[in-house]
Amino acid sequence: MRCPKCTSIEDKVIDSRISKEGNTIRRRRECLECSHRFTTTETLVRDGMVVIKRDGRREDFDREKLTRAVRAACHKRPIDIEQITMLVEDVIDSVEAQFDSEIPSPALGQGVMQRLRHIDQVAYVRFASVYKEFRDVTEFVDEISSLEKQKPESR
Repeated sequence: MRCPKCTSIEDKVIDSRISKEGNTIRRRRECLECSHRFTTTETLVRDGMVVIKRDGRREDFDREKLTRAVRAACHKRPIDIEQITMLVEDVIDSVEAQFDSEIPSPALGQGVMQRLRHIDQVAYVRFASVYKEFRDVTEFVDEISSLEKQKPESR
């Protein structure tokens, strides 16, 4: 791992912690050249996952793309990066359990929406508006109305 300060590749691990879910390891490192301390995260590499888009195209699964979409929906909402990371990991684990190596994009979108609905309804509506391709304000109103109808049941 290169030091972000001096770019040396000589470092030592000071501390390692496994995430609660057990799918990532956080390592605190110290550069042996400049003594700068920095943090790295190791995650499981999921090889061979392909997303089948709505139009039939296939593209390699990109965790960062999914994370960016969720972060955009959660922008300026009281949702921390840890929650977003856990949501993304949960969605990935879920679709991996359901499908082999080819994942239909609607499964990813539905998984994100299902989890966002319980975390933050504003973030949910933001994500749904892009995922469901809302064309006008009435579709927003309908989606918000459906959230209001479901609210008493979840209490």
